[in-house]
Amino acid sequence: MERCCRRRPAIDFITLVLLLFFVAYLCFSLSDANPNLVAHFPAAPRRIESGHGAAFMLPLSRSSAAAEEEFPRGSRELVADARMTLHDDLLTKGYYTSRVFIGTPPQEFALIVDTGSTVTYVPCSSCTHCGPHQDPQFKPDNSSSYAVVQCNTPECKTGRCGNNKQCRYERMYAEMSTSSGILGKDQIGFGQDSQLGPQALLFGCETRETGDLYSQRADGIMGLGRGPLSLVDQLVGSGAMADSFSLCYGGMEDGGGAMILGAIPPLPDMVFTPSDPTRSNYYNLPLKEIQVQGVPLKVDASIFDKKYGTVLDSGTTYAYLPSQAFDAFEEAVIQQLGSLQAVDGPDPTYHDICYAGAGTDPGELYKHFPSVDFVFDNNMMMTLAPENYLFKHTKIPGAYCLGIFKNQDPTTLLGGIVVRNMLVTYDRANQQIGFLRTNCSNLWSILPPEPPTGPPAPGDNQSSPSDSPGSTASASHNEGTPPFQQTASPANLSVQEVGSVELIMALSTNYSTFSNQSSVFLSGMAKGLDVLLSQVSLLDFQEENNQVIVQWVIAADPPAHRLSTRSAQVIVTHLQDHQVSLPEVFGTYDLRSWKFLPLSRWSWLFHHRKFNQGVIIAALVGVILFLAATCSLVYWYIWRYKDKDTVKYTNVEQATDEETL
Repeated sequence: MERCCRRRPAIDFITLVLLLFFVAYLCFSLSDANPNLVAHFPAAPRRIESGHGAAFMLPLSRSSAAAEEEFPRGSRELVADARMTLHDDLLTKGYYTSRVFIGTPPQEFALIVDTGSTVTYVPCSSCTHCGPHQDPQFKPDNSSSYAVVQCNTPECKTGRCGNNKQCRYERMYAEMSTSSGILGKDQIGFGQDSQLGPQALLFGCETRETGDLYSQRADGIMGLGRGPLSLVDQLVGSGAMADSFSLCYGGMEDGGGAMILGAIPPLPDMVFTPSDPTRSNYYNLPLKEIQVQGVPLKVDASIFDKKYGTVLDSGTTYAYLPSQAFDAFEEAVIQQLGSLQAVDGPDPTYHDICYAGAGTDPGELYKHFPSVDFVFDNNMMMTLAPENYLFKHTKIPGAYCLGIFKNQDPTTLLGGIVVRNMLVTYDRANQQIGFLRTNCSNLWSILPPEPPTGPPAPGDNQSSPSDSPGSTASASHNEGTPPFQQTASPANLSVQEVGSVELIMALSTNYSTFSNQSSVFLSGMAKGLDVLLSQVSLLDFQEENNQVIVQWVIAADPPAHRLSTRSAQVIVTHLQDHQVSLPEVFGTYDLRSWKFLPLSRWSWLFHHRKFNQGVIIAALVGVILFLAATCSLVYWYIWRYKDKDTVKYTNVEQATDEETL
């Protein structure tokens, strides 16, 4: 009896201490874990072998710990101010566009992103010679915030005046197209996903256009060059954003892409080269050498420095080399083509250099075409994949044509084709331009997430291009009685950290077929969306009007426990645009609706472990000290008063026996 009463407190105290140490170890283990900040998409291989040379493929993800420590969320200087989706492609349109919103209430326009232009302009309702573009003309009378720029004001940067004393602008381009009109000032917004709210900016209200500007489907131009009327210069001058922006054009098959107004953290493996702003308003590069399959062209380096030098122009479709450099480049490439057959180009009016027999998969072009390297100052090198100097023949499958042409002008001009699937950062603040080869359709997944933003500012409540199809999907879903509950589009949700994406799709197959092939459906979706099969789950499916309506979910992978909102939107956009190929047994599919589900409480705590680490440890230490003090007091009390409780049971002989034990 006495031995029991004396030893039990000691045993309980030791057990409790061990238990507390185990809890502490578990908490510290969680705090030291390193889940990714972005959705987990498999990284591209570091290098793809190609004959004797290799084309570099840089990683699509970075260490989240480094990102979180070096670039803390909420630091305005270190995050992008506006993330915008790009549309269209080089082959069918010859340009990439982004959506902007002008006026109060906002009017929407598709503008060609152009680093070779300094004026942003859209067709005005008073235009006397404007083509039929994809959006209605801008109506100044419908905007309560619009103002005409007068000649006698400092804002008239052009110095040109009309008869009515209104400030005018005129622009002529190399292909002889022209744009002219008056300068106005109004609120310009960059979409719902933009941290950068609408800003009062100068732009051209177009009254006349000719040439390609008249016939193109895009509404106008977004001027990103250097100059007082440039959209970038205006935003930087007003302190709205850092002096930097980035473009990322989609690949040969994908099109589209992304644009970022403002600074982003420097990414690993991005190659930077100087860009001299004093030479011209264009973004120039110190190109010193071009190598084909590792062999330099036999031309003098000075050939790339004539006139404007080497200019990077996102508004130009292809690339143009001075005559001597082009002749050497053409000869060097053709020598590497082996058994490929020369064929006529798709347009008989142009003497395109085309070769057939390379297959229809752009990802396999490195097996047939040589690698090309641009070498800049300090031996900094940008490696081009074949899609960066080839375009697909529109009439002969498996045939490709050179997208680099001879320039009669001595300037070396690098257009959009050179930077497909390449993140290009125009770091104007540091007078440099950076290049990182990546998958531009998944760009948001490699960037640290933006800090949460408040409600959209007035005039900025329009859906972004990637979100707007959600309303269309919902509309089609309302036909008939929906088998599942209608869900909202990502644009209408405030979920900042996504735990999973729940989707409802209609497949043109029958119930029996899908029931037997449901595992094939899930594996096909996982492969097409670059997620792990373990992240994809089937919730329910049923037949309706000769279709199968499928409810399924994509969850965050276990290490990350979350998806960035951007990555979740990329998943939705890929399904909306039917970019995922499924076996023919499933027929066609349509995304009817979707919703973003928030993190669970445990996932939230896990993801925000660094944010709460101090509080958790402090609370844990406090609990340990309190329990230790309590147990010590109880132990002391039992030891102090043990004799009062046991004296009448004490047996000297037994006590002696205990001592011997």
